[in-house]
Amino acid sequence: MGFVTQTPTRTVDPGSAGSAPPAPPAPSTGRNLEGHRWLSRPAEAFTVDALQERLIGSLRSWRDYPPSLRLWFWLVPSISAALGGILRFVRLDSPRSLVFDETYYVKDGYSLLVSGYERAWPDKANDSFVAGNPQVLLDTPEYVVHPPVGKWMIAAGMWLFGPDNPFGWRFGAALTGTLSIFLLALIAQKLFRSLTLGAVAGVLLAVDGHHLVMSRTSLLDIFLMFWVLAAFGALLMDRDDGRRRLAVRLGRQAGAAPDGRPDLLQLASGPWLGIRWWRLAAGVCLGLAVGTKWSGLFFLAGFGLLTVFWDLSARRIAGIHGWISGGILKDGIPAFLGIVPVAALVYTATWTGWFLSKDAYFRNWAAAVPSAEWGWLPNAVRSLAHYHLEAYRFHQGLSSEHPYEASAWSWLVLGRPTSFFYESPKPGSPGCDTASCTTAILSVGNPVIWWGAAVCLGVLLFWWAGRRDWRAGAVLAAVGAGYLPWFLYPERTMFYFYAVSFEPFLVLALVYCLGLVLGQRTDPLWRRRSGLYLVTLFVVTAIVVSAFFYPVWTAETITYQDWRFRMWMPSWI
Repeated sequence: MGFVTQTPTRTVDPGSAGSAPPAPPAPSTGRNLEGHRWLSRPAEAFTVDALQERLIGSLRSWRDYPPSLRLWFWLVPSISAALGGILRFVRLDSPRSLVFDETYYVKDGYSLLVSGYERAWPDKANDSFVAGNPQVLLDTPEYVVHPPVGKWMIAAGMWLFGPDNPFGWRFGAALTGTLSIFLLALIAQKLFRSLTLGAVAGVLLAVDGHHLVMSRTSLLDIFLMFWVLAAFGALLMDRDDGRRRLAVRLGRQAGAAPDGRPDLLQLASGPWLGIRWWRLAAGVCLGLAVGTKWSGLFFLAGFGLLTVFWDLSARRIAGIHGWISGGILKDGIPAFLGIVPVAALVYTATWTGWFLSKDAYFRNWAAAVPSAEWGWLPNAVRSLAHYHLEAYRFHQGLSSEHPYEASAWSWLVLGRPTSFFYESPKPGSPGCDTASCTTAILSVGNPVIWWGAAVCLGVLLFWWAGRRDWRAGAVLAAVGAGYLPWFLYPERTMFYFYAVSFEPFLVLALVYCLGLVLGQRTDPLWRRRSGLYLVTLFVVTAIVVSAFFYPVWTAETITYQDWRFRMWMPSWI
C-alpha cells in the first residue's frame, strides 16, 4: 500500500470543477501508487472516506459483509466452537481421578471457593477428594507460586456442578477451551477478511490434540491462553477503532481548510485520538492473563509494543509528517497508560481473597518483620510484595529433573509431549477384552497441524520482512511473546504443555499460509479451485489424523498395540 506522504501536492484546476463527471478511477495496481484514486485527485486525499480506505480498507466490520453473508460471520465461529465443545465435553469426567497437576490446581480451586485463599491438605488427600469428601481440607495456609485467576476459573465449575465429580473440576477448562475456538475463528475472520479461513482456523484448533487435552484437564495454561487470545482480539478491534478515529479527526481538520488539506501544524503530529476503550479491554485481559501465570507478562510487553507500532504505521499512512514523534507522544504514552496500569490494577484485584483473609500464606509477614525503609507501605502491600519475591525466587531456581521435561527447542516438533495419565486396565475390565490394554492421556499436538505451523513461521517471516504484511508481523509477534522468552531460562524445568499459551497463533500462522494456497479473488477460476481443493485436502487430513490420535487424548481404553501404534516417536513414551 502506498503512503500519502508520497502524493503530489498540485492543486486541481478550479475551472474543471463540475464541468463534467470525473473519470472512473483506474484499477488498483497493488503496491504501486498510480492506480489509487486519491493519487490522481490529491485534493481528496484527506477526506474521511479516502483516509478510511487507506487505513482500514473497504471491509471494516461484519456489517460491511453482503447481507447474505452476515449471518455466516457468526455461524462459522459458532459451528467451529460447537464441534470443539462436543470433543471437549463428551466423557469429560474420564478419568475419574486427579491427573497430573490437577492434584494442585483443582484442590487449590476448591480451597479458594470455600476460603478465598489456598489452604493446605493432609497426606493422601487425593483419595478423599476423588471419593467426594473434600472436607479434609486443613485450616493452615498453603504456599503456592501461581496467581489465583486460573484457580478461580476452575472453582467456578465446582461451584456450578459440585466439587465431588470430575465434570465439575474440569468444566471451567472445557468451557474456556471451547470459547477460545469461537474467539479464534472471529479473530481469523477479521485478520484475513475471509469466512473460509475463519472456519479453517476454528476447525484446526477444535481438533488439535494439545488444545483438546488442555481443555479437558484443569491446569492453568488453558486459562492463560484464553486471556492472551482475548487481549489480541481486543487489540485488533482497537487497531481499526484507532484508525477510524484518526481518519475522522484528520478528515474533519482537512474539511475545515479551504484547500481540503490539513495545515502543516496539523500534519506535524496528527490529532489526539481520545480514550481507546478496546485498548482498556486488552489491559483488563492482560491483567487476568498475568493473574493466571506470570508468563503473561511477556505478552503484556509484546502486545504493548505491537499496538504502538500499529499506531505509528497508521499515522505514516495517513500522511502525518512527524509520525514517529507524534505517534510516541499521542499514541505510545496513552497506550502505556491504557494497558500497563489497568493490567496492574486488575492483577492486584485478583488477590482480593488473599487481602481479605487473616491467615493466608505470608499475609502477616510485614507485621512480624518491620522495616525502616519500607515501613511507610501498608503491611498488606509489603507482605504481598514479599510473597511475590519468594515466588520469583522459586521459579528462578526450578531446575529439578522430571521424566517429561522438554526443552523449548523441542516444542514445535513435538519432541517430548507430556503424559498426563497412564493405566493398564486388567483383562475383562470395562472396555478391555484383550490380554493387554492401555488407557492414556498424552498431551501431544496433531502432527499435521504442528509441523505445518512450524514450517509456516518461516513463510510468515518472509512475508513480513519482504512484503511488509502487518498480519504476518502480528502473528509472529504473538508467537514470539509466548515462545522466545523460554529460551532465556535454559536450566529451568519446562514442559511442552506451556506451548498452549501461543498455540492459537501457530494456527493463525498455518491459516495464513493456507490463505496463500487458496489464492485471491482476482485469480483465475482454475487457480482458486485448485487452491480450494488443496486447502480442503489439508483440513480433511488433519481431521483424520486427529481421529486417529483421539483415543490417547481422551483416556479411551484401547489395546496396548494400538497405543504403541500411535507413539510415532520414541520420545513420546
